Amino acid sequence: MNIAVRQATAADAPVVVNLIEALAEYEALEPPSDEARARLAAEMASPNPRFEAFIAECDGEPVGFTLVFETYSSFLAKPKLYLEDIFVLPAFRRHGVGKALFEYLAAEARRRGCAVMEWTALDWNTPAHKFYGKMGGRHLKAWQVFRLDLDAP
Repeated sequence: MNIAVRQATAADAPVVVNLIEALAEYEALEPPSDEARARLAAEMASPNPRFEAFIAECDGEPVGFTLVFETYSSFLAKPKLYLEDIFVLPAFRRHGVGKALFEYLAAEARRRGCAVMEWTALDWNTPAHKFYGKMGGRHLKAWQVFRLDLDAP
C-alpha cells in the first residue's frame, strides 16, 4: 500500500466534503448541510482560506484527511497549528494512514515555526486517545473545552 499525503486544492472540495460526511457518520453527528458544503468549497477556493486541508491517498485513492488552521499562543509568543479534524476511512485504519497524516502535519507545523499542535477528541473515542498517545500527544487534563454557538436562534 503506497500512502501519500498532499495539500488539498479547491478542486478537492468534493473529496474533503465526502470525508467530512464520513467523519460525521463515525462520530454520530449531523453531516454538513448543503449551505455548509457550499461554504467549505468557497473557503477552499478563497485566495486567503481560513483553513487548510490535507488528503491521504492510498494508491491514488483518497482515504483520509485533516483540516487545520493556525492560531497563536500568547504565552509562547509563537503560532500553533490547530487540528480541527483528522479522519481515516475505517477500511484503511491500522495501515499507517493516520500516522502518515499526523507526521506530515507535525513536520508542516515545525516548518512554519509553530510551538505546538493542539486538538480535541471526543471522550468516548478511546482508539483516537491511544493513537494520539502513540504519536506523542499529551492529554491536557487541566483544560476543558467551551463553546458559544453564534448561529443558534
